[in-house]
Amino acid sequence: MKFILGRKVGMTRVFDEEGRALAVTKVAVLPTVVSQIKSKEKDGYKAVQVKALRGKDRVAKVTEFAVEAPGRYKVGESITPKQFKKDEVVTVTGTGKGKGFAGTIKRHGFRRGPAGHGSNNVREPGSIGGGYPQRVVLGRKMAGRMGGGTVTVKNLRIVDLDEEMILLSGAVPGPNKGVLKIFGKGEQAEETVDTAAAEEKQAMERMIEEQKAEKEAKPETKLDREELKKE
Repeated sequence: MKFILGRKVGMTRVFDEEGRALAVTKVAVLPTVVSQIKSKEKDGYKAVQVKALRGKDRVAKVTEFAVEAPGRYKVGESITPKQFKKDEVVTVTGTGKGKGFAGTIKRHGFRRGPAGHGSNNVREPGSIGGGYPQRVVLGRKMAGRMGGGTVTVKNLRIVDLDEEMILLSGAVPGPNKGVLKIFGKGEQAEETVDTAAAEEKQAMERMIEEQKAEKEAKPETKLDREELKKE
């Protein structure tokens, strides 16, 4: 599995060879170094622990990637973006934006109560339980902490990359300057094909070829037709 750590810079847009605008996220590549090798015999699972450096000595993030053959990595080895290619599909994991303590309307999309006719239930959550089982049922939608959890986005295409920057199609989780885990298996991005448009184009090409064939078979001028009649 290929993996690297990066820092979200922000979103922008680029243009492809056909002039189409693509929304992309700029991810700055962080210096990633292997810090520990996890083995099945010693740790109970296989993984490679890496750390992202911020400057020379400061550590930005320490995380692990599950790898089938961690033995091919060495402690102190640098992970570079050379392993990735353009148009490769990757998965990105990051910490989503925290929105603090939120009510039921913002957090779960509840309706508000009536604003007139003496009602005081404007943004109240309403009843949270009945007579049985005399407790708040597990999973009840209520006010509480919103956002700030781990978010994973799959099937993001690498639009372009170099030694310092990776451009990913679409949006990635987390705020700007957030550290991201980028990993993948090297699948090539499959372009979506419009089947109806392709069939219509083929039918149009066949019609044009048939018209050309009929035109070549028929005499083009009146003189040609008269000469054919004499013959």
